[in-house]
Amino acid sequence: MALLTTSTGASGITPDDHGPLIVQPVERESVALQVATKLTTASTTIHIPMVDTDAGASFVAEGEEITPTDATLGELEVTPAKIAGLSVVSSELAEDSNPDAQTLVGNGLARSIARILDRSFFGDLPAPAPKGLEKVNGVGIVDAGPAFTNTDAFLVALSQAEEEGATLSAFAANPVDALALGKLKQAKDSNVPLLGSDPTMPTRRTILGVPLHVTSAVKAGTVWGIPRDRVQVVMRRDVRLDVSTDAKFTSDQVAIKATMRMAHAFPHPAAIQRITLTATR
Repeated sequence: MALLTTSTGASGITPDDHGPLIVQPVERESVALQVATKLTTASTTIHIPMVDTDAGASFVAEGEEITPTDATLGELEVTPAKIAGLSVVSSELAEDSNPDAQTLVGNGLARSIARILDRSFFGDLPAPAPKGLEKVNGVGIVDAGPAFTNTDAFLVALSQAEEEGATLSAFAANPVDALALGKLKQAKDSNVPLLGSDPTMPTRRTILGVPLHVTSAVKAGTVWGIPRDRVQVVMRRDVRLDVSTDAKFTSDQVAIKATMRMAHAFPHPAAIQRITLTATR
């Protein structure tokens, strides 16, 4: 017999009711989805065009022929991979769940998916995970010295991105480095923090006006400067929630599975800035 919304063990947890409890927290918890442009595709593989060299331009006199030049084009091929999470709850919890219990299950899966998504985006996980920032060649490098003492390195990162025609829209740091930066003061014997604050999000810090995002997925000693329009998270399929009582039939439990198909795309590596402490280089 097919699993129905009225079936024993599934009345409290169904995909229609609880899908948003997975999707919304993933988008809220994942730093990658906050700092990158989100692209959706219905294809197995997506081809992202890149302009390696722009077509040239110059001044010409009135009536003079315009010399044609060609842009150098490239292509980035991206194949989304699957992220999956599984949670098992008792049928009693499923049957008697109230919004608090439903949120508990949803948020647990969401946190798991968001963590692995960010670890893939900022790190270098083995296949089948897509290539993350740690494996991207050609990013801008800024040496911040042995320790963060001011925001000069971030100013250099902003300048290097601007030389590439890009604007950094976010910095992402490990909690250890975010704490070190948060302790910096504007002057000696001052209690005023060097970092600014985001008026729209009072708990978020800013560096030179750029929001600072914090995640353990970033390696300690490294802070990434991200230009949103030059970095993409490609979604083949948003989070899907499936429920089954069959897998755990003999223990009278309900299995809740959440899956997502996604990948990252970094079509303009030189616009991305990596600020590193000397000890981590």
